[in-house]
Order: sequence, then C-alpha cells, then structure tokens
Amino acid sequence: MYFQGNEAVCVNEKKATFSGKVGFVLAAAGAAVGLGNIWRFPYLAAKYGGGVFLFVYLILALTFGFTLMICEIAIGRRTGKSAMEAFRALDRRFAFLGYGSLIIPFLILPYYSVVGGWVIKFFAAYLVGDGSRMGEGSYFAAYVQGIWEPLLFFSVFLAVTAVVVLMGVQKGIEKLSKIMMPSLLAFMLFITVYILFTVDGALSGAMYYIKPDFSKLSLMTVVAAMGQLFYSMSLAMGVIITYGSYMKKNINIERSARQIEIFDTGIAFLSGLMIVPAVFAFSGGQAAHATEGGKGLMFVTLPRVFATMPGGSFVGAAFFLCVFFAALTSAVSMMETIVSGLCEKTAKGRAFCCALTVGLTVILGIFPTLGFSLLSDVRLLGLDILDFFDFLSNNLVIPLVALGTCLLIGYVKGTETVSREIELSGPFRSKRLFSVMIRYIAPPFIVLILVSSFLDALDVISI
Repeated sequence: MYFQGNEAVCVNEKKATFSGKVGFVLAAAGAAVGLGNIWRFPYLAAKYGGGVFLFVYLILALTFGFTLMICEIAIGRRTGKSAMEAFRALDRRFAFLGYGSLIIPFLILPYYSVVGGWVIKFFAAYLVGDGSRMGEGSYFAAYVQGIWEPLLFFSVFLAVTAVVVLMGVQKGIEKLSKIMMPSLLAFMLFITVYILFTVDGALSGAMYYIKPDFSKLSLMTVVAAMGQLFYSMSLAMGVIITYGSYMKKNINIERSARQIEIFDTGIAFLSGLMIVPAVFAFSGGQAAHATEGGKGLMFVTLPRVFATMPGGSFVGAAFFLCVFFAALTSAVSMMETIVSGLCEKTAKGRAFCCALTVGLTVILGIFPTLGFSLLSDVRLLGLDILDFFDFLSNNLVIPLVALGTCLLIGYVKGTETVSREIELSGPFRSKRLFSVMIRYIAPPFIVLILVSSFLDALDVISI
C-alpha cells in the first residue's frame, strides 16, 4: 500500500510508515488511551477496592499486557499487513482471526462514536455556560432520550474521525497523536491537582484509590483487571497489529511496547486520581455511592461535582476536552484498522474505503444512538443496545481473538516467529517471559475471562 496524495493504493509497493519511534509510540498510545482509561478504569478501581485493583492491574500490565502487545506489534511489522491479512500471511488456517480483528472495531466504533458524541455535547454545553444545569441529574437523561441532537453529535464525532483517517498515517494519525497526547496529559495533570487541593474530602478519596487493602482481593478483582487490560490497551482489536505494520524495522519493539504500556497505564492511573477522589468527596466518602454512576458516571456525577467547585464550568470544559482528545485518538485507530483492512482486501483507494466505513458505521450507530429513545424497549440478553454491542465485542470476540493469537504463536508457528522479528532491532531481554506467558499463562486467563463474562451475563456471578 502506498500513499498518493491522500489516497492509499493497495498494491505491493512502498507502505506508509510512521516517521520514527516517537510518532509510533504516541500514535499507539493514542490508540490505547481512550474512554476505557478515563471512565471505565476509575469506575472499576473504585468498585474493586482502589489500591488493590491498581496493584493487580499493574502486575498484569507488566506481564500479560506487555506480552500481547509486543506479539501484535511484531506480527504487524513482520507481515507488513493490516490485521485482516496478517494472520493469513502467517498461517492460512488462522485467517479467521483476521476477520475477527476486523469485526471488533466494526462493533466498537459505532457505539464508541455515540459516546464520543455525548462528550462533544457536554464540552459544548460547558462552553456556552450550561454548567449549572448539567449538575442536575435529569440533564444527561433528557439528552440521550432525544433523537436529533444525539444523532447530530454522533455524526460530528464520526466526521472528525474520518477527516483524520483520510489524511493518512503521518499527516493525520501521527500528527494528531503528537499534539493530543501531550495536551491530554497536561490537562489531566492540571485538573487532578486542582481537584485534590480545592475539593474538601478529595485527599481521603485519593488514599482509598492508592493504598492497597489486600482483604478486598478476590478472583473477580483479577478477572475485572484482566478484562480492563484488553479494553484499555486496545489488545486483540487489530489496532496494534495495523499500527505495527507501519513501524520501521530499525525501531526497537520491546522498548516501544514498554513506553506505550507506561503511557497507557499512567493515563489510566491519573484518570482514577482525577475522578475517584472527586466522586468520593461528593458522595460523602462512601465507596458504594461512588460506584453507582455506571456508564453515566462521567455525565451525571462529575457535572454535579464540578457544579460545587469554584471555577467548575472551566474545569468541566477542560475535563470534557481531555475526554474528547482521548476518545478521538482511539476512534481514529479503530477506523484506520477497518480502512487499512478494506484497502488490502478490495484494492480500492483510501477515500473509497473510508467512505464505506463511515457509511456502515452510521447504519450500525443509529441503533445505539436511539437505544435510549425510540429503541429504548429493545433488549438483547437483557441489555440495552449500547451495552449489548459492548458485551459482544469486549466479552466475546476480543477474548476469542486473543486466545487464537496465543495458540497460533505459542504452539503452531512457535514463539521464535515473534522473537526473531523483535531481535532485528536489538536484543529481546524479555524473551523467556514472553515465551512462558504466551504459552502457559495467557491462554487459561483468557478462558477465565470468557467463562466469567458469560456467567455474569447469566446473572450467576456479578463482575
């Protein structure tokens, strides 16, 4: 695939690449950092004991997450293909994993863009001075129960995503990430410090979030942390493989993966330090109350917190701008994964494949957008439409693709397939850890996620 203007022509010629290590790391970190870090991670951390959840998550990130990330980067760089074709290039019998990798962003991008539209709406509302009204619990419900306004903001978010993808790898994705990732970090640091030192009771919430209480450690803590790892680091979604295919051969895969991991985990930790203390302070320091927000936590509870703060409208606008940055970089990575796969499969230009992706996303996105209004009575496995899309992608297809990847590299092709690619740009210091994790540790953990997810869906257990 090569780029001619803004078009990617999918033939066996020079493939577009990131300009260097910094561009790759920031782009891949941008793919990983998203709504999962800023909402889902703090919510789960508060629910599963704060510090002990952080402790378990950190261990898993440094072992399990690192293993899968370097594996996917190496697969992408070795084959030079998108996720859809990379597995076929390694072993034709595992081509189905490529289709699974394409299905995942097709499932996630529509409802992710719906939530991205919510973020734009709240950012705009703070800019026009609606901060006091947004502190009312009915504001979010009234908005999502509408029809045309949610559809409008969903379309705006999707359009912005498409424009970045159309600009290509270096001019679009890499440039966006180089601007937004440092900006996101700066905004979050500012808001975190502001909340900790201006909101009464926030420091107590910070202690709950940071200090481990091992009496709260359980099997479900591990399962929840493992599930969050997939969601947060964009593993088994085809994203990291696709970005790996744009990576130059002289860039050290192992070191880059560590840097992406540190960036992603750091943003998740900082998100918790920003959100959990504020919500705890608002809830009177009660852990149970702090985790009641569900998927509305970011849009219901936090605006109430901001409404009680001096300069709350400014802080609210800055916060939702942060969330928009994070959501956009992740949405771009998902759309790029789809477009890249379609380019290789159809031999069509980038503009055509991007337009096709946008059209299909709009069709699928209409359902979760209207899932709280015209389609509010529709239930699938007892879930509303948005939650069903989330369950199908994150609790079923992603673990299956991850399991298949482990079996392919661990037992069919052999771990040397990945090791040799990594060693092209330097020694593979974690080679033994990688081999043990991909063969013996990761597969049973992934099976545990699959089983526990279905038991949770059947109300046998509660995750």
